[in-house]
Amino acid sequence: MIRTGGGDGVKLNRVIPARDLEAQLVKHINEVLAATVEPVAQAKMRRLQAKIAQCIDALEIVNRNLASELERRRRLEAQVAQVEATLRQTRATLAGAQAQERRARYLAMHDSVTSLPNQRFLRDQLDAAIAESGSTPPVMALLYLDLDGFKGINDELGHDSGDELLRTVATRLRRAVRTGDVVSRLGGDEFACLLPDLDDPGQLAEVAGKLLAIVSEPQTLGKLTVSVGASIGIATCPRHGTTTDALLKSADSAMYLSKRSGSGFAFFDSGVAEAERREASRDRLRLRLID
Repeated sequence: MIRTGGGDGVKLNRVIPARDLEAQLVKHINEVLAATVEPVAQAKMRRLQAKIAQCIDALEIVNRNLASELERRRRLEAQVAQVEATLRQTRATLAGAQAQERRARYLAMHDSVTSLPNQRFLRDQLDAAIAESGSTPPVMALLYLDLDGFKGINDELGHDSGDELLRTVATRLRRAVRTGDVVSRLGGDEFACLLPDLDDPGQLAEVAGKLLAIVSEPQTLGKLTVSVGASIGIATCPRHGTTTDALLKSADSAMYLSKRSGSGFAFFDSGVAEAERREASRDRLRLRLID
């Protein structure tokens, strides 16, 4: 096909097929031949007619090639559009999968009631701090906190009120410590605070006193105003343990010492812990003898 141009040089949108153009040219040439009586002129016109026919044939071939190329380009553009659509869908699917993975990882590392980091998160933090310190144990403190009186409130007012109390305690603990400290819920009514770069007994006693005061502040549950106390056990690295398990065990032991003595908080005491271990061994032995 051949695009025609207007007399003023402006391109028109009308397209004339090559064969139609050939027919028009042949018609004009035949008219000229009919009006020409000179044999030589007629011969020249016939040769011109043959050349024009050849040109028209060539143009027809070009037209077919162009049409084929246009069709190939159309198919290619369709394929590109399909690939782009597939890529968009793949990106959306990948983003969704990544969001689900982040959500699953968050849930695996956080408590569902208080949104605090859970015990698994705390252990990972302790493991990482110990591993990064190399041969020199890191300086840090672990405070193990157990609420006093929570069970009675939870049993009397119900689990919803108990969960609300836990969330309030979690918020208060987060606000009471430094930005880089880690507050976690270990389970039940037990919490822990990991304090990096701190092992001074005087400073830790101040922190423990601050936590006891803020936790015991009254809070409203429904129409009732309640308050709970707390018992805090304190263990430091490297003095009371250089592994995650050792620190958790020492802090837990100190917490029970605090609860028994009613002192509010207590540091890990290896002598008391050893005495408790021996007493527990004797109790187990007595049970075996009775059995």
